[in-house]
Amino acid sequence: MEFDAIAKLLAPVITAIIGYLVKRYFEARPKLITYLVHASAIPLRDERGTTVNSHSIVVRNAGKKTAHNVRIGHDQLPDSFQVIPQIPFERIPGPENSAEILIPTLVPGEQVNLSYLYFPPLTWNNVNTYCKSDEGSAKVINIVPMQQPTFAQKAIVYSLMFVGASTLVYWAVLGALRWAR
Repeated sequence: MEFDAIAKLLAPVITAIIGYLVKRYFEARPKLITYLVHASAIPLRDERGTTVNSHSIVVRNAGKKTAHNVRIGHDQLPDSFQVIPQIPFERIPGPENSAEILIPTLVPGEQVNLSYLYFPPLTWNNVNTYCKSDEGSAKVINIVPMQQPTFAQKAIVYSLMFVGASTLVYWAVLGALRWAR
């Protein structure tokens, strides 16, 4: 057989194997993400002009493994907060009204919503500081509502990515076979 024919046969097979191994490596772990759902200041319309601030964050395990000891840090943890759904958690106080909320485990696909209620001058950016687990830090994402791609659009994109990766592997195998000659 010619080197070109061998390279054409090996390129898609090697690309599929490498793609599977890379996907398995990156997805076989917990993947914490957190994002701000909303922040608001609500006037109570009373005689004192009182305003109440509120915000919510979501912490989600988007990975394939359980996240252990999820810690949500706070510069100032308001007295009024709620964890939804109601799951076991521990409040660990720190210096000067700081605190951590410790959630023992978040299984794959599980998410919790933390809602806070507090008064000015405290604002949402002075409350939450970090989110991490024993396996690593959470990725903070800024959410923008958008329409999700259809199955057909995803299939086309993944097919084109596979063809491109196969082409690169083909050139690499062809070059290696010619170099070995």
